[in-house]
This record gives sequence, C-alpha cells and structure tokens, in this order.
Amino acid sequence: MNDADAAAMEASLAAVADACVDIRHALFDRFFAAFPDRRASFMIVEASSRRMTDETLQMMLGLAKGEGWVWPLVAELVFTHRADGPLPIAEYDAFIDMTVDVLAVAAGTAWTPETATAWQCHADALKVMIRKARAEWESAMPAGVPQRAE
Repeated sequence: MNDADAAAMEASLAAVADACVDIRHALFDRFFAAFPDRRASFMIVEASSRRMTDETLQMMLGLAKGEGWVWPLVAELVFTHRADGPLPIAEYDAFIDMTVDVLAVAAGTAWTPETATAWQCHADALKVMIRKARAEWESAMPAGVPQRAE
C-alpha cells in the first residue's frame, strides 16, 4: 500500500472529473488506431469502452491502495479475455500505457511528476499481475476451455 501514490492518483482523477473529460473516447481512438483489427472484437464499443476504462483505472488505484480484490478481478478478466482468442500481451501493455497517457493529458496541470510516477508504478504492477494470471490460466487449462469428464 502506498498512501502518497493513492493520493496523487486520486487527485489526478478528481482533476479529470472537474474538467468533465471522459478519457475513454481518446483511449479507444488510440487503441483502435494502434490495433485496428481489434475493433471487430467489440460488439458494443460504447459499453465495453466504459467498463474497460473504469476497470483499468480502478485496478491501478486498487493496487496503490493495497486492495485485495485486485488480484481476483485481474485473474477473472484475463480468463474472460481468453474467449476472444489469443490476446497478445503487447495489447494489454499498450492499453494500460495508453490509459495512463490519456489520463495525463486530461489531468492537465494537475499531472505532476509524482502523479506520473505513481500511475506508471501501478500500471507496471498491473502488467506483471496480468502476466501472472495468464500463466496460471495457461497452466491450469492449456486449451483455454474446461475439460469434460466422460
């Protein structure tokens, strides 16, 4: 748990809220520009973009606060994403980094070096956690689907 990181991160989120900026539009524009083939994976971008943006921000902030719910959520989301086919780690990494980047722009002058360091630290921790979850799922269910007992 890092109280200073959490406080800096919350201050940047408050600044974005005060500015009435919805970062998901810029985030998904950037993500689809980088990974245009991924757009077809989204049935309803409006709903998915809202949820994915919120969850990504919540997980990073949760890591800063030492929240125990982060690991089970990450493990569940990584498993859920397996249904979309092999999702390259580079896409997870890019989405997380893009989230931090668009948040920085939206936060404007509230984005300090300390804020940038806090978000990046927990973004990097989230990436490690995703890799761990992915490795555990691949070990438990190599084919990606539960096996039926006959």
